Amino acid sequence: MAKTKTAFFCRNCGAQSPRWIGKCPSCGEWNTYVEEVVQRAETGNAQTYIPRRQSAPTLITDVVLSSENRIDIANEELNRVLGGGLVPGSVVLVGGEPGIGKSTLMLQVALTIKNLRVLYVSGEESEQQIRMRAERLGMGKNECYILTETSTSEILGHIAKLNPGIVIIDSIQTLTSDNIDASAGSISQIRETASELQRFAKTVNVPVFLIGHITKEGTLAGPKLLEHMVDTVLQFEGDRNYGYRILRSIKNRFGSTSELGIYEMQSTGLREVSNPSEILITQHEEPVSGTAVAATIEGMRPMLIETQALVSSAAYGTPQRSCTGFDTRRLNMLLAVLEKRSGFKLGVKDVFLNIAGGLRVDDPATDLAVVCAVLSSNIDIPISSKTCFAAEVGLSGEIRPVTRVEQRVSEAEKLGFDNIMISRLNLKAAKSAAKNIKIIPVSKIEDVFRQLFG
Repeated sequence: MAKTKTAFFCRNCGAQSPRWIGKCPSCGEWNTYVEEVVQRAETGNAQTYIPRRQSAPTLITDVVLSSENRIDIANEELNRVLGGGLVPGSVVLVGGEPGIGKSTLMLQVALTIKNLRVLYVSGEESEQQIRMRAERLGMGKNECYILTETSTSEILGHIAKLNPGIVIIDSIQTLTSDNIDASAGSISQIRETASELQRFAKTVNVPVFLIGHITKEGTLAGPKLLEHMVDTVLQFEGDRNYGYRILRSIKNRFGSTSELGIYEMQSTGLREVSNPSEILITQHEEPVSGTAVAATIEGMRPMLIETQALVSSAAYGTPQRSCTGFDTRRLNMLLAVLEKRSGFKLGVKDVFLNIAGGLRVDDPATDLAVVCAVLSSNIDIPISSKTCFAAEVGLSGEIRPVTRVEQRVSEAEKLGFDNIMISRLNLKAAKSAAKNIKIIPVSKIEDVFRQLFG
């Protein structure tokens, strides 16, 4: 009979140690090591229902290449993020904040897939609660089966009887394995249950979705090994005060990690947003100063977003700098460039900046739109609503080129903009993509001011 084995794990990063230590050598946190059982004294009678297959080394030149048959999951945004569909036998981990819509997204996928049996396993909700949410989402005709269970041996037993085409686990932190004597959600349980589901997916060639919780720092709860075990890691994020959600790919063995999907949360579920530029640009009845439209790239798709700035005299002596959806340090740098290189006296004024729609942007091409919005609010002269911007601003006041300017120009032209202001160094590439839009090349901030305000 095997003896009970224990080990110490870091609650923060999942690092393992044979003894307790005060400071984790991996993440540097103090007092995070806890003792957990990794092997019970009674090893063995739990059925796993995972068939064993014979393995043998194969010469790489003898491996037969076959076309990759992906599963269409009837959700264009999720298909895009996964790289064109769901690969059979893959394990996909979906993480996000509580209440952001992870369970809603996965249940919606389970209800909309046609001609494929789906097993939705929930360890957090009852069957009645899931049915109530399904009624709100609109069930239609489907083959979605619900199972409320937390034991992996029981789940794998039901899977063997039902033989589904897709398995959804909500959530991995609620599952327990008979092979580990530890509470649900502990590091060892998460590692063991994920390992059993991974073996099942690879052996039977059935894709598995795992819903995962995140910590207060925004990282996926559990050991870091969990992200290494799965094939794809998706992050579902957004501001709950706004209706928009973004699905990002952090890791993808079968596609690009540059793709993202955009959804709008409604009372009937998540609506796919195929053209995000139209909903992120505010339609003003009359010209308003302090607004400028930036042509940005989020992942692989171009988007036009509205930047809003407000410049006013400092009422409390010390000027305030506040940003929503934009890096405050980046704004301070741009304001310093305007004051030092171009002579605009903004050091004694309050500056507030907002990215419309609740999005957060990191694209350097947003710089020129931010600068123009600040200048427009400062002199209280509106910018034409038919003009957009795509350029980076350097510390010497020069207008720097940006990547993939052709996609930005094409998106602006598609949405009906008449002019786009870019760096002079991007002119040749932009002209090749422009058909019915005017390209305005600039090289200095002074040129920008002259073009906009005369």
